[in-house]
Formats: sequence, C-alpha cells, structure tokens
Amino acid sequence: MVLTKLPGVTERMASKMKEHFGSEEAVVSTLASGDVGRLAEVEGLSVKRALSLARSYAGGEGGFLATKEAQKLHQHLLAHIQSFASCSATRERMGLLMPVADPEPRRRMAAAAMTLDAAWLETQREAWSHLGRLKEKQERYERVVVSPEPLDHLKKFCRVLQPTEQESWKDYTVFKTVSWLGTGAPMEAPDGWLVLGSSPDDALILPERTIDWFTHNRKTLDVVCGVIDAMKANQFPENEALEALRTALAPLSTLPETMSMLGDASSIEEVARIKDELWGTVKQLEGDVNQQVENAMNDAKMALSGAELLEALADGTAFQRKLRDATGHVIQEAMQQAREHLAAFLEPARLRCPFDIFTDAWPAKIDRQTIDGIDAALESKLKAEQTDHLVNLARQLGPLKPHCEVAVSRLIEADQWLSIARWAHHDQCVMPELVGHGMWLEEGRHILLGLEPDPVTYGLGQAAVKGDQQSLALLTGANSGGKTTLLECMAYACILGHMGLPVPATRARIGKVEALHILAKAGGTQSAGALEQTLVELATVVSDPTPKLILADELEAITEPGAGARIIAGMLLAAEAQRDTTMLLVTHLAPAILAATKRDDLRVDGIEASGLGADLELLVDRTPKRNHLARSTPELIVKRLVEKSTGHAKALFGDILGMFAEED
Repeated sequence: MVLTKLPGVTERMASKMKEHFGSEEAVVSTLASGDVGRLAEVEGLSVKRALSLARSYAGGEGGFLATKEAQKLHQHLLAHIQSFASCSATRERMGLLMPVADPEPRRRMAAAAMTLDAAWLETQREAWSHLGRLKEKQERYERVVVSPEPLDHLKKFCRVLQPTEQESWKDYTVFKTVSWLGTGAPMEAPDGWLVLGSSPDDALILPERTIDWFTHNRKTLDVVCGVIDAMKANQFPENEALEALRTALAPLSTLPETMSMLGDASSIEEVARIKDELWGTVKQLEGDVNQQVENAMNDAKMALSGAELLEALADGTAFQRKLRDATGHVIQEAMQQAREHLAAFLEPARLRCPFDIFTDAWPAKIDRQTIDGIDAALESKLKAEQTDHLVNLARQLGPLKPHCEVAVSRLIEADQWLSIARWAHHDQCVMPELVGHGMWLEEGRHILLGLEPDPVTYGLGQAAVKGDQQSLALLTGANSGGKTTLLECMAYACILGHMGLPVPATRARIGKVEALHILAKAGGTQSAGALEQTLVELATVVSDPTPKLILADELEAITEPGAGARIIAGMLLAAEAQRDTTMLLVTHLAPAILAATKRDDLRVDGIEASGLGADLELLVDRTPKRNHLARSTPELIVKRLVEKSTGHAKALFGDILGMFAEED
C-alpha cells in the first residue's frame, strides 16, 4: 500500500510517518491497530487528523454521516458504547467504528460476542482493565556494540563501534559491557562481555533493551499471560469473536513461565548481597575471634613447678613456646570457627573460602589481601551472573516479542467485541435485519435519554409492516411528546445498523443507504442571505438520487409559517420523486403543508397527549398513531397553569383556556 493514497497524506507527511515508525509496513500496522496515540506522535499529525487517517484506512471515513447533526449523534452514541470497554486502548480502537459500506464482517463478530455469558463478559472487563498498547522504552544503555556492520537502528539506544583492521579486542577492554559481533573475538570473554558471532538476533545484541521491553509492558503482558493460563485450564470459551485471539496466542504458550523469570534474579541478588556484606562480616569475625580467645584466657590456668619457673625466668622464648602450646588450641579453635562461618556466608555464591584468612600477628587480624581476592572473585561472579541471566532471558523472551505484539493487538480487538456485547446486554439490543429500503423498529428505545425510555414501534418504507410502507411521513403532535426523541431513535438505529452493530429494540429492519441527513430544528427566522443558502442546501439534499434517509425537525422555523409550509411542501414532493429516499419530517404545520402540496394521500402520523396526570404531568402515548393528525399541547399546558397558578394569573389562564374550548 502507498501511504499517499490516504486522503490528505502528502509525500512529505508519508516520509515523516515512515521515518518515525521505521518503515511503511510499520505505519500500516499502526493504522490497522487503530493506535491513534502513536500516530499522533508523528510531527505535524494532530490527534484529530490521526483518528481521521485511521478511520480512512479502516474504510469508515466516507460521507454516510452527511450532516453535522448526524456526526454529533454518532459521537454521542460511540461515547456511550465506549463506556463499556475494559481499558483506554479498547476505547481508542472503538473510535474507528464508523458506518461502513460492508458491515457484514462486523455483524458476524458482534453477533458471536453477544452469545457469550453476561457474567463472563463482566469478569473479563475487570481482568483486562490493565490492558494497554505495547510501548518501546526510549532509553540509552551503557553497553557498547562492536560490529563490522554499522547497525544504525541501534545507535539511538547504545554506542555502536566498527573496529579497524589495526584494532583487536584488547583495544576495547576499557569498556565494561561489550557485545562483540563478528571475527576477532577473545577466546575467553572478559566479565560483562558477550561474544555473539556474525549474525546474532537483535534481542541478544542489546539484551538489556529486550528485558526492559518486557518489564516496561509487564501489566499488559500479564493480561496476555492470564488469557493463556485460562485457555490451558479450558476456562476460555470457544467463540468466533475470540478465534483470532486464540490463534495469535498459540505461539506464546511458554510466555507465562518465561515472564515469571523477569523477577527471578535471586542468584544475582544473593551474590550482590554477599559482596556488599563481605567486609562487615569479616571484621565481625575478627572481633569475635579476639573476644573468644580473651574469654578463654581469662578462664585458663597453667601450673608451673619451681624448676619450670626458674627456666622461664632464664629463657623467655622457651616460656612463650610452652605458653603457646598450652593456649594454641583455643586460638586455633576460634579461628576455625571463623573460617567455617565465612565459608557458610560465601556458600550461596558458590565460592570456596581460603584456609588462611588471618595474618600471623596477634591479636587476630584479617588478611586484607585474602579478603580483597574474595571481593574481586565476587565482583567477577556478579558480572557473570548478570550477563548469564540477561542472555538467558533475552534468548527466551526475544523471539516472543513479535508474537506478543500481534497478540496484544488481537486482544484489544477481541475486547472491542466483548465491550459491544456488554453494551448490547445492558441496553437489550438485537442484531437488525438489513434490507433494501426504509426502516422499522419494534419497541425501539432511545438509550441516551438518561432515564428509562418508553419503547416505540414505528416504521417507514418497504422495511415497515404492511400499511406503513410509504417513503415519506409527517410527524405531528404534542410538545415534549417525544417527536424529536423518535427522530433521534431512528437516527441511532440507522447509524448502528450501518456500523454493523446491534440496535436497542425487540426487532428491527434497517434499509441500507449511502447517506444519513439529519436536519436539525432551526434557531429562528433567518435573514434573506441565510435563508437562500439553507434552501439551496435543502434542495440539494432532497433532489439527490443517492439512497438516503432524511430525518428533519421543524424545518418551518427557517421563515414565517405560511412561506415555510409552501417551501417544505416543495421539498417533500422533490424527495418523494427519489425512489431510494426515505424521509420523516417533524412539523407543527401539517395541515398547511398538505394544503400546499394539494395532495390528500401524504402520510401524517401523530403523537397524542391524552391529558394530565394526578401530578399534572403530561400523559403521552409515545408510539405515533398512523395517519392521525395529533393536536399539540398548548391547551394542556394552559390547563396545567390554571391548576398551578393563583390570583390574577389564574384568572387570566382560565380565560385563555376558555378560548380553546370555544375554538373546539
């Protein structure tokens, strides 16, 4: 694919994207994943533009949402469905759910997910809450890579050097940690060095970066491991919506066990502890030996005969020899205990304790040269343990990284379908039947009212039941009776059906169209220039033969009622001439519009208010009556004001109410 084929992507922007991600394939993979956040990291690419590009790539940035009102309703609907996602990464991906030309693949996945147990779906929502996009850790490492090849892709993470013909490995011993590639390596690698041959895997060249990637993404990878463990325990259901995830996880069966090794550096930690505590331990042993000998001497007794005493006075050396013979076992025993204690202290590091750890002097002194040798051996051991651990982990985890990337992408995709299923269960949705023309909802519900909606059964066009299959209808009736709510309910159903998602209804049939036009209630009488522009836009919409659904709300407000009725009549007749157009118009001017059309066969439905309840609330049957011109509610509103008012106002409203009675 060529990036410049996407709408608005110039050669310069395509180059920036490829430079940022490393290749065109990486850009395409990011577009496909819907990772808008990473796309927006490209210089000059805003979050809004990144979302638009991802939607374009997903095939959903067409002209279906033909008006700003349609786009606004789509955003409200999408935000509601996104609230059922497990994590922000899923919500971000769900932002790509636009109406598409071919909704069948989505319908199949959504329908499959809806068969999953509701309790299990909620469990997964909690279990996958730490799911997120995998991220590269942007860090520079101390390791130096010596390679005959330039390895430019590693230069931002570490120092990469190319040896000359005159140099040998000895010229690089000034560096503590080295990865040596190619020929000329030392026979025995110095501490901290890796000798890797000519074509090692990238994961081994810079093992610290490999390990850091898994550590940095641990929360997300733990979610992956949890799913793998559930699959092994046969606690993960077989379902088409989860099949791609199951396939992606197949190469990662060893991931949970290998990930557990990330924190298993016990031998390294033990050697480091022993090294840190070495000098403190031997100084303690030195003090213990002297204290033990002193205590033993305080209790010692040595009997001397007169001759031995005279001999001692004559020959001090002989006396000292005799004294050592008498007390030497005490000193030897104390020193032997100290050696045994030090041997046990060094044993976890698998280092042998030297026999002579004390000097010949007295009081007992630790031989610093001997202990320095132990310290150096521990330093060497620590570096070797660290290197071995790094290499061992990198060798096991490195090959799993690309599989993890695919698996996380599939996991986020699967969570999208689970989120849709959670929403569908919550709002009692069903998968609609897609038909050629019109729309019909049985007990359809407006799910964004913030309260329990009254279900409405209503339809237009060939999708509707027999007798309701007209392509056009005028909707009349009570103020606050639900006309605009019904209009939005139908709009939501149309958008959801073309997104490939279920709709909140008991049953539904939705006609496939190429555009949804929602014409909102005007804010008031317009100026001549604004009115002219509005009329041109309306004429363009109603006369266009493109298959479409038009939902219009009180268009008469654009000008005075008499002229408004005539204008709308003309627009209705133009729309009726387009056989692939379905139109519902909310209006208070139905009689005038019918008179202007000079037709008596246009469909007029009404939402009727039947009166006031005990608490003076409006009683309304939300389902429109077919072919019925419903009265508006001013009379009922005035009646309510009569009941609620007092004094002169009550009398005034009573007089006005009487005028309504005279009119009848």
